[in-house]
Amino acid sequence: MKTIALCLSLICALSLTVRAQEILSLYPGVIPNSRVTSTLDSGSIASSGMFTRVTHPTLEVYLPEQKDGARPAVIICAGGSYKVIVYQGEGITTAKELAKNGVAAFVLKYRLPDDSTMVDKTIGPLQDVQQAMKMVRENAARWGIDTQKIGVMGFSAGGHLASTAATHYEPALIENANHTSLRPDFQILVYPVISMEDSLTHRDSRANLLGTNPSRRLIDLYSNDLQVDEHTPPAYITHAADDALVDVDNSIAYFETLRHHHVSVELHVYPKGGHGFIFRHRGWMEPLLAWMKEMKLK
Repeated sequence: MKTIALCLSLICALSLTVRAQEILSLYPGVIPNSRVTSTLDSGSIASSGMFTRVTHPTLEVYLPEQKDGARPAVIICAGGSYKVIVYQGEGITTAKELAKNGVAAFVLKYRLPDDSTMVDKTIGPLQDVQQAMKMVRENAARWGIDTQKIGVMGFSAGGHLASTAATHYEPALIENANHTSLRPDFQILVYPVISMEDSLTHRDSRANLLGTNPSRRLIDLYSNDLQVDEHTPPAYITHAADDALVDVDNSIAYFETLRHHHVSVELHVYPKGGHGFIFRHRGWMEPLLAWMKEMKLK
């Protein structure tokens, strides 16, 4: 009988997990800034756990157990040089861990910039993260979310997208008739690309987003350390000093700019770990959760 009871409990738990997740189309109608194309969206994750092309963005929902009071939420932008999305490893795995710790998590499958599928590929990913912020904020009551505690989180090129959302929330690049705030309440950046400058940027990420010969205006506009002001949301940043792919100076430059604008910011630099250190450093999220608690975000 004990065995049967245990099996039933596990089945119930699995059922709750399935019911707690849904995948939502990001746009209810026409996807803005899209070209009519025969290019097919990658409807399922490749064996590597990555999406290799995205033309129809979605938001995948992971909710923690319901407790009294509204909970914080995080929109997750996995990385991949704006060429692929490391959806499973950085997206879903992180979302599940956040949900286990009382944070509602939303994994964004954003459009990958492509001249063949977008009128202006430089704004496509930003449109999607703005739309995700709008969707989560406008449906906060449905998901038991505190509308004042909705943040954005990004890894590598996804960190560039997250920091872009935190510094380019105005003007709205999507339909926003209700004037819903598109400003994240906080930002979490993990080995992020921040700068588009020659001396610091990750070249593939810049080329995929801005093109192979971007103008000075575009380089400055998407160098997010140059876009910080006193209204930029608080930040938690983590990186490895020996990252050979995305120089840790991206995080340091952003930290310094935030600090000089009197924006609350915490920076954790591991001496070793390389790019993608979250796959090797167990417990990397513990100081993040401590920061969220200290900031009264959870």
